[in-house]
Amino acid sequence: MARPLRIEFPGAVYHVTSRGNERKAIFRDDQDRKMFLDTLKDVTFQYNLLCHAYCLMNNHLLIDTADGNLSIGMRQLNGIYTQRFNRRHGRVGHLLQGRFKAVVVQKDSHLLEACRYVVLNPIRAKVVERPEQWVWSSYVATAGRSKPHPCLVTDWVLKQFGS
Repeated sequence: MARPLRIEFPGAVYHVTSRGNERKAIFRDDQDRKMFLDTLKDVTFQYNLLCHAYCLMNNHLLIDTADGNLSIGMRQLNGIYTQRFNRRHGRVGHLLQGRFKAVVVQKDSHLLEACRYVVLNPIRAKVVERPEQWVWSSYVATAGRSKPHPCLVTDWVLKQFGS
């Protein structure tokens, strides 16, 4: 049976998740996480995507698609990251299980809550007690406590809190 078509349109915002094949980790160490963020930076630039939030446990992203091209951008991100991960760890084959999951987020009413949801994942998973303790999320940069990774845009989220 054919899988359903993904709804894509310019200006859409998605909560995107990818899961490791056989539910295995897609990051073995901090160097993998840095490699993923660097790949995300390249893909967001190449495909005109905006990343409003991220959390690298498995993989949660909030992506704004100015050109309505989420699928091609995610294919590039997941494909290049898998190639780099496999090369680095001397392995072959699939890293990710199936295709990525994407849920459309209403920008005006739900994006801020979705950003909170993404960065609070480590707390829900009982990995840390406070969001700033998980350095591999966008929380600290959005809160203004560190320089944002080049893959992250914080202006929309910060505008929601006024001056």
